[in-house]
Amino acid sequence: MNLAFRLRPQTFEEFVGQEDLAGANAILRRIIKAQTPFSLIFWGPPGSGKTTLANIIANQLNADFHAISAVEAGKADLSKVIGVAKENLQKNIKTILFIDEIHRWNKAQQDALLPYVEDGTINLIGATTENPSFEVISALLSRSKVLVLKALDFEQLETILNRALKDKKRGLGNLKKKIDKDAKELLIRLSGGDARIMLNALEISANSYKTNKITAEIIKEVFQTKSAGLYDKKAEEHYNIISAFIKSMRGSDADAALYYMARMLENGEDPKFIARRMIIFAAEDIGMADRGALIQADEAFEAVNKVGMPEAQLILAYVVIYLAKAPKSRAVANALGKAKAAVYEYPNEPVPLHLRNAPTKLMKEIGYAKDYKWSEKYVGPSQNLPFLPKKLAGRKFYEK
Repeated sequence: MNLAFRLRPQTFEEFVGQEDLAGANAILRRIIKAQTPFSLIFWGPPGSGKTTLANIIANQLNADFHAISAVEAGKADLSKVIGVAKENLQKNIKTILFIDEIHRWNKAQQDALLPYVEDGTINLIGATTENPSFEVISALLSRSKVLVLKALDFEQLETILNRALKDKKRGLGNLKKKIDKDAKELLIRLSGGDARIMLNALEISANSYKTNKITAEIIKEVFQTKSAGLYDKKAEEHYNIISAFIKSMRGSDADAALYYMARMLENGEDPKFIARRMIIFAAEDIGMADRGALIQADEAFEAVNKVGMPEAQLILAYVVIYLAKAPKSRAVANALGKAKAAVYEYPNEPVPLHLRNAPTKLMKEIGYAKDYKWSEKYVGPSQNLPFLPKKLAGRKFYEK
């Protein structure tokens, strides 16, 4: 068994973090005290304690605990657990089914859970790193309590790390390893709030290097990567980071924008994706305030496409700084929004006769194109006639 598994807390007293959920008088303690479990969805980042909390709850309730992974398990696995749960009901034994990565089950698989959650055959604990509002069906959400877990902070991870180094029975205490301050800070930072990543790296550092002291150089060798960040192009964090990138440029914070850009690139994001987002940003958030911004962003996309990585990041950085420092205006986006609203308000207003094309004699006779002039000196309707349909005459969409 690896270190992370051996050190898994068995009680709430051993558990580190999530005080608002697992601390004294918090909701999970109240569930145990009342001995009335109900279905839960744990939503939080990897290594924040979702599986551990499920185990602790099952132990405290003396429940029959079954854990499956949505990546590997299907309806057949669910049916087996349901069969056992029905037998448990006859013996007055609670059954807790823990489904890791429940967001990976499709609608039909999640639907199959509903009758057994609803009638109390099983108490479900689902774990997900993704927003359950989008990934878990509404019927299942309405029958469950969603609890949000936070990434462990530095002090909490340090507590776990120190425990791992000192514990002789379940940890690495017998190895008598020391870790210097720089190495500890680097290990915790590269773990990205994930206790599992931290403990796995610590175990490799302790077992694979003969020195008694774990140094920053050893930690770097163990990770063997520029970044240990969490970034899945299809997961929520992807959208969180691109949102932070856009909002940093919008707020004219070039430093923050560069950080989020670099974070995306270092984790394998397509530079053309970033360039496309900057084109949209230039039109939407800068617009007429700096008419060169859209040109700069478009040229950046073309240059990135021609040059490729790693040099393309210089081009992206140049334009990120330009866009962040440029004056901002929502006039174009606001004007478009008002125009679209007018379309819904007046969807079928007839085009004024003087603006219509008149390719036939009959059309001219009934007034098509009448009073419209087009010359070197003047283009438009004569007699002060409007361009907009009659009911919209005088309506202003674009405001500087």
